[in-house]
Amino acid sequence: MLWRCIIKKYMEKKLSEKKRFSIVARLKSVTNAWRGVEIFLRTTHNSWVHIFFAILAVYLGFALRINDIEWVMIVFVIGLVIITEALNTAFEIDIDLTSPNYHPYARDIKDVAAGAVLISVLVAGIIGLIIFLPKVVTLIF
Repeated sequence: MLWRCIIKKYMEKKLSEKKRFSIVARLKSVTNAWRGVEIFLRTTHNSWVHIFFAILAVYLGFALRINDIEWVMIVFVIGLVIITEALNTAFEIDIDLTSPNYHPYARDIKDVAAGAVLISVLVAGIIGLIIFLPKVVTLIF
């Protein structure tokens, strides 16, 4: 019961401290987000590999005239892969900052984040094969 009172007081304080809406603050927030995208693209070499395959998938989508549902799936998995890679990069930056010396937990966090990227890439690859392989086979044979 005591913890509920503490949380309630904390939330009331936080709500009363909220700032008024500001266009300038929103624009600064968007500027910070674009800075994050720039850092991601500049520091993550794998992002360029993902972008290459995303462009290839979009090209194949137009060339093979995939339907609307297939487009949704392609766009979804492109977003999934890029988002997981960006989060992996954010985790790595954070771990490098907070744990400059080797620690097995820091390694575990980095490996789990990299594993999430691997899973998203595998899902994207499977969906790509499901969508594109039958169309390519039909063209060849």
